[in-house]
Amino acid sequence: MMQGEYWKKWGRPYKGELLRNVMPFWMKHGFDRKNGGVYTCLDRDGSLMDSTKSVWFQGRFGWMTAYAYNHVEKKPEWLEASKSCCEFLEAHCFDRDGRAYFEVTAEGVGLRKRRYVFSECFAAIAYAEYSLASGDKAWARKALALFKRIRKFVANPKKWMPSKYEPVVEAQGHSLTMILINVAMVLKQVSDDPALDRQITESVDLLVKYFIHPEFKALLETVGPNGEFIDTLAGRVINPGHCIETSWFLMDVATASVQQQGGGAANPAIDPDKLLKTALQILDWSWDWGWDKKYGGIISFKDCRNLPPQCYEQDMKFWWPQCEAIIATAYAYKLTGDAKYMKWHKLASEWAWKHLKDRKFPEWYGYLHRDGTVAQPAKGNIFKGPFHIPRMLVKTWLMISG
Repeated sequence: MMQGEYWKKWGRPYKGELLRNVMPFWMKHGFDRKNGGVYTCLDRDGSLMDSTKSVWFQGRFGWMTAYAYNHVEKKPEWLEASKSCCEFLEAHCFDRDGRAYFEVTAEGVGLRKRRYVFSECFAAIAYAEYSLASGDKAWARKALALFKRIRKFVANPKKWMPSKYEPVVEAQGHSLTMILINVAMVLKQVSDDPALDRQITESVDLLVKYFIHPEFKALLETVGPNGEFIDTLAGRVINPGHCIETSWFLMDVATASVQQQGGGAANPAIDPDKLLKTALQILDWSWDWGWDKKYGGIISFKDCRNLPPQCYEQDMKFWWPQCEAIIATAYAYKLTGDAKYMKWHKLASEWAWKHLKDRKFPEWYGYLHRDGTVAQPAKGNIFKGPFHIPRMLVKTWLMISG
């Protein structure tokens, strides 16, 4: 258990911010009680800027409201919102080929699809978490069926996920590998299907064998089909926020494996001690790459050869990497007791609360310049919504208070 005045200081604000500020903002301004689901394109004060709905956030808000219901307080309106998102997804957000849309209208008419299966992943975790919250096992079955459909899409990418590049370039990305770990972990709450452990094992193996490159002390975003280093602007990208998020996903797997061993149902392919060591190594490297020693905060992108990054937002401070750093450092301290991680958590948390929290209106900003000044004040769009910030508030509060 975490101890000391620092943790006592931070325990209450995380929960209070969630209950008094962040969740009420999205329930009031985002939850669409007419059509179902959630709007995310909200201005600073919560006014709707665009009724286009992000399919990612139908799943993310469906998961978040159910997760808050399961772990913070059993508010009926949270369960209602989660059910609404799940039903909106089922009714409107999948095309006839089984793939999910990326954007739909307010009423649910499909607007755009993308090659990625992230919409499907977020829908699966919403179904599973809502099943846990409601006790409705039909949603657990839907979650598992969708997960297996995702596996089918990933296994045959040429058919289901057209490549970004011409065949002369072969590559694989870190994002899907890490997200599938989290998806499988959420589904394991409501299903014991062996495909879930297989996915976790496969993703962990890929991360260790292919994406971790000790010669750069980094986890790379893009590598060759067998983990080859691609010496291009795209191949040299380090995304510290993604890497830090991966680190705490692996901490989740390691922690669950220890608990399963105690109950006699462990995944034999996972060595929890070795995996925790890997997770901490990723966190250490990624903190070194990402933490801005001049202004504070986690920056967006680095080049592993320390050459100028290609991405125009390379030195901006987005909301979500700060959230991942807060979760991961708290988790690392809880598991190890190493004071270094408490120091890092203090840096990340205090920077985020100072620069991201809006003092006039509820919710937090998402887009800051490198020095921490606000780049644009909207509280949501197709990519930012009720997920990373409330997830950080709940998970960190649970770790500090548990």
